[in-house]
Amino acid sequence: MSNEDSRKLVKEVMVSDVITIGPMANLRDAMHSMRKHRVKSLVVEKRSSGDAYGILTYTTLLRTIIAEEGDIDLLNVYDIATKPALAVPGELEVRHAVTLMLQFDVKRLIVTSGNELQGILTMNDIVTAILEKLDDGTA
Repeated sequence: MSNEDSRKLVKEVMVSDVITIGPMANLRDAMHSMRKHRVKSLVVEKRSSGDAYGILTYTTLLRTIIAEEGDIDLLNVYDIATKPALAVPGELEVRHAVTLMLQFDVKRLIVTSGNELQGILTMNDIVTAILEKLDDGTA
C-alpha cells in the first residue's frame, strides 16, 4: 500500500449502499437477501438507538447450517450474527482500518458516524482501490 493510498480515508473507499437485515429475520430470509443482492454479508440492524449493529457472513451462515443440520427456518439472524460488529469512523485513514482487520482477522468493518450506519469496508474494497491506482499508473 503506497503512502498516498494509506492516507485515504475509509469514507473514500467504503461502500455506502449497505444491504441490511432485521435481527428477527430467519436464516432463509438472510440467504435469499444475500443471493438477491449478490453480497457475502449483511449488516444486522440495531434494535434500538443505543444498540450495536451486527454482521452476518456466509461463513457464519454455513457453520450454523452444518451445526444445526440445515434447519434455517427456526433460527433468527440475531441468534448467530456477530454483534457488536467492529466499527470504524469514515474519517479514519484506511491504513488504520487495515491494521484493525488484520489484528482481529476480519474481512469487513462497519463504518459509522454517531452510532449510525454510513457504510461497510471490506478487504476487497481496499484491494480494488489499490489495483485501480496501479492500473492508472499513478501508484
